[in-house]
Amino acid sequence: MAIYRILSLDGGGIRGVIEATLLGRLELWCPGFLKRADLIAGTSTGGILAIGLAAGMTPAELRELYVEHGAEIFTDPRVNVAQPRYDNRHLLRLLRERIGDRTLGSLQQRILISSFDLDNQDRFAGIAPAGSRRTWKAKFFHNYPNDDSDARELAVDVALRTSAAPTYFPIVDGFVDGGVIANNPSMCALAQALDPKRGAGRVLAEVRILSLGTGQNQAYIETDDTDWGLAQWMPHLVGVMIDGAMDLANYQCRQILGHYYHRLNPLLDDDYGLDAVHRLSALNLLASECEIDAAVTWLKTHWFV
Repeated sequence: MAIYRILSLDGGGIRGVIEATLLGRLELWCPGFLKRADLIAGTSTGGILAIGLAAGMTPAELRELYVEHGAEIFTDPRVNVAQPRYDNRHLLRLLRERIGDRTLGSLQQRILISSFDLDNQDRFAGIAPAGSRRTWKAKFFHNYPNDDSDARELAVDVALRTSAAPTYFPIVDGFVDGGVIANNPSMCALAQALDPKRGAGRVLAEVRILSLGTGQNQAYIETDDTDWGLAQWMPHLVGVMIDGAMDLANYQCRQILGHYYHRLNPLLDDDYGLDAVHRLSALNLLASECEIDAAVTWLKTHWFV
């Protein structure tokens, strides 16, 4: 039986430094595990990491993006609520410097990158696809060689689309952050791997998934008041929906794959925002010291077979 290995990387803004650091530590203990990944799935900052890995970048080089350039990406926040908090020009420059004009089809490994298409209308013809109604919809960019392949898409463009977090960054080509539908893309990657027409066409018993998170925030709502409206829910709604969707994917994969699925998502010591660049030292320390023994054992048992 040929094992099909999936590495799944959550979204989480600047907290992607946790994933980059964990990847470096795991590669140190399990040399070559990254190159053995048959599919790398990513959302938002995890999507950028996935593309970087598939382009040949090392975990150390990816970690540098956050440590050395995080403050550039999240610089000069706007106070006008009618605009996104940040522009994406610094992120675009950094991605172009490191990835260049590579297409998804030129990457060294298969990838699956989540995003959300705000309008399915053809941006050139000005009409919705034949036989469909005009809607928004989930979009999963991939480089599998089939009839709906995105192999010709520029990797930099896809990286910007998956990380265009609403309120944080501007909409890119009609797409916003994949975190609105799959901040933990593990289940999406599993579906892609099992698809006989548009994916790898594998059977369930062959699939192994290592899922990395950007840290579990200590966020909660303590209230005895059940009569909440928009004003009370607004500060919490996005976080509840994104964290809830992550837990859903984790539950589904764990139930379906059992011990062939492993999740590494360290508990954070506080509530860290997507743009918490002023707390990079704390995030680095946490990622460098968190327990990874179980993940290393899992890799040695289920990945190298």
